[in-house]
Amino acid sequence: MVTRLCVVGAGVAGAGVAYALRDDDVDVTVLEKSRGVGGRAATRRKHGCRYDHGANYLKSTDPRTGDLLDEIGREGLVDVAEPVWTFDADGAVREGDGRDEHKWTFETGITRLTKRLFAATDADVRTSTRVASATRRDGLWTVADADGNDHGPFDLLCYTPPAPQTAALLSSTELDSTTGADVGGDRDVGLDRAREAVDAVPYRTVRTLVLHYDVRVERPYYALLNTDREHPVGWLAREDCKNGHVPDGESLLVVQMSPSWSVEHYDDPLASAAAVAAGHAADLLDDDRLRDPDWVDDQGWRYAQPDAAVDRAATDPLAAAGLFVAGDWVVGEPRVHAALWNGVETGERIADRS
Repeated sequence: MVTRLCVVGAGVAGAGVAYALRDDDVDVTVLEKSRGVGGRAATRRKHGCRYDHGANYLKSTDPRTGDLLDEIGREGLVDVAEPVWTFDADGAVREGDGRDEHKWTFETGITRLTKRLFAATDADVRTSTRVASATRRDGLWTVADADGNDHGPFDLLCYTPPAPQTAALLSSTELDSTTGADVGGDRDVGLDRAREAVDAVPYRTVRTLVLHYDVRVERPYYALLNTDREHPVGWLAREDCKNGHVPDGESLLVVQMSPSWSVEHYDDPLASAAAVAAGHAADLLDDDRLRDPDWVDDQGWRYAQPDAAVDRAATDPLAAAGLFVAGDWVVGEPRVHAALWNGVETGERIADRS
């Protein structure tokens, strides 16, 4: 008998869930509020450039990652060879410690990872579908979207958005009384405990500014990382280090502002925010030409990176109701590989249940 699963969110974690179930008797439906897949592992195209403006790359931290890349195909894979250096509150740049792992993206951008994972499955991915609520009755889930459409029935449900958005979904999730007894004795106890635990996961807000120049700026590093969290810039990366992303003779900087700066200036006009980012870039790279980019872009990430893991003693019992959660916030590591492998491991738990 085929198990029907609904995955909410088509980011890396959601793709990992679907990928783990590709050979199982599980019919996977993915509901994604955006027009495309990838979530924060996002790529944009503009004026002949491609740039990863959320997550910058996939690291080789988990030894399984290399094997997975062999499975989904290494065509167009980019290994960013240049190292990451650091800087402090005063903008003093220092050489890195030389322990850089592989940093992978694709010539067409980091979004290609999610697309290839989904392409290896039979999942039905429905974009532009914002989930509003979910209800479990008589052992089956029905999911309603913001346009009033119902999806289902499903045997199992998995939430993968960032923790604050998952907490909101849990607030609009209803369990029948029989299920409630399985997860806490009272129909709402287990669900409320899980929601409170998910809502307690702290998050960093990041505003990304993208700065393009018609000159190539060469440096011995790919990116600069602020280590003391006291500078207005948290991360500055040279996208031209990635093959296929920036035409020869041009430069493109991805400047991710610090959480404190991002919160204070989240809604500032693009022109003024980009001018601030360009000024800091010019100072950090010691090049006054960088104060005047020829075009700019931006993206705000309200829930960019979790700063801690969820209390799994509160969320794991939801599996008794056929409800699962997955994402980098589940393990508390704000990295693409963490979201990917937590998704895969959650998919394996679902396979064991189905």
